[in-house]
Amino acid sequence: MSGFYLNMLIYATLLSWYAPVMPANLETLGRAVKQVQYRHHRALDTRLAAVHTTLAQWDALRAIDRNPGASAHTLAVETFQSDQSFGTLANRLAAQELISRRAGRGRRIEHRLTPAGRKILRAARPIAEGVFTASFAQLSEKERSTLLHLLLRVIGGRELETA
Repeated sequence: MSGFYLNMLIYATLLSWYAPVMPANLETLGRAVKQVQYRHHRALDTRLAAVHTTLAQWDALRAIDRNPGASAHTLAVETFQSDQSFGTLANRLAAQELISRRAGRGRRIEHRLTPAGRKILRAARPIAEGVFTASFAQLSEKERSTLLHLLLRVIGGRELETA
């Protein structure tokens, strides 16, 4: 789940918890969303080290897996990075032989996972699922479903991408 969608998920969760209790102070709400996102990032970065990757690398591998052959610009947008930041990250992933890069049409460089990249991605998935499961354990299935509905409404009805 990318950062934007995660933020929206957290926002909707917090809104459902506190709306009946107190009026929503938007600054407090925004800070709470950021705090939960920060906890997710710290937990993911710490736990992903066990499979020799980082949050940024895992997110890039997921984006490439969802969009094989995509350009660096498309992948930068998918991972909420600048083109330059994603290019630097992609160079590191290529040096580790986790992705391959090849020339496409024009100046476009296409990105694909290598078998080693797929292996890291497979190993990282249960780690991320564990972090998110623990994070949202206090919500019932119905609450998670409501939260998803609210998030889809906030982002204009587009489907959330799957991990």
